[in-house]
Amino acid sequence: MTAVRVIPCLDVDSGRVVKGVNFTDLRDAGDPVELARSYGAAGADELTFLDVTATTGDRETTYEMVTRCAEQIFIPLTVGGGVRTVADVDRLLKSGADKVGVNSAAVARPELLAEIAQRFGNQVLVLSVDARRVPAGEPGTASGFEVTTHGGRRGTGVCAVEWAARAAALGAGEILLNSIDADGTKAGFDLEMLAAVRAEVSVPLIASGGAGAPAHFPPAVEAGADAVLAASILHFQETTIGEIKGALSDAGHEVR
Repeated sequence: MTAVRVIPCLDVDSGRVVKGVNFTDLRDAGDPVELARSYGAAGADELTFLDVTATTGDRETTYEMVTRCAEQIFIPLTVGGGVRTVADVDRLLKSGADKVGVNSAAVARPELLAEIAQRFGNQVLVLSVDARRVPAGEPGTASGFEVTTHGGRRGTGVCAVEWAARAAALGAGEILLNSIDADGTKAGFDLEMLAAVRAEVSVPLIASGGAGAPAHFPPAVEAGADAVLAASILHFQETTIGEIKGALSDAGHEVR
């Protein structure tokens, strides 16, 4: 049994960590460097840093901020947001990232995934999938989940489950699956979406979107997640990494 990873997520906008509901109404949640330091000390297994407005603002990720965060932790750091080219990945790795998340640019040009994997290895490449539920008859309804881009602002008509499977075949080493509908609601992960993707991919799957209490994490693992992401409930001190790991351990899941 592989230990379940608990991963705090820093959604960064203009140098500050922010968090909203369904990707909107963002509110300040703190300084990313300070939060990175505290989560590293609190037992996080990895840290994810997402520049949430880099793509919509058509700009690069804030490399200097990435470096400052990387200097504070001794755990793997995944960075995403605004990654469009192999050169972007190279620069992020040199700035301190261990893995790089790709989303919108890969949807626009899937070959980018193969290029990154061939250059740096599958272990570096994380496909970030922002998916939403769609009613029958709409594009992307093969699974009932549609891929979105640009921070959840644009629908694509692409089935999220099919896209995850294709991305894994192209070289994605992990899938970060984020439910837009559950994001920030604290009502629990979208277990149906997790199970649907798990059935089609063998690479590690990270559950994101909806965590509201330690009790929400074991069901995500049981639905197929290898790692669980948390943001709001950690940033606003509603629970701790230790309490999340305790809930997972009590449910019979190995933790680090």
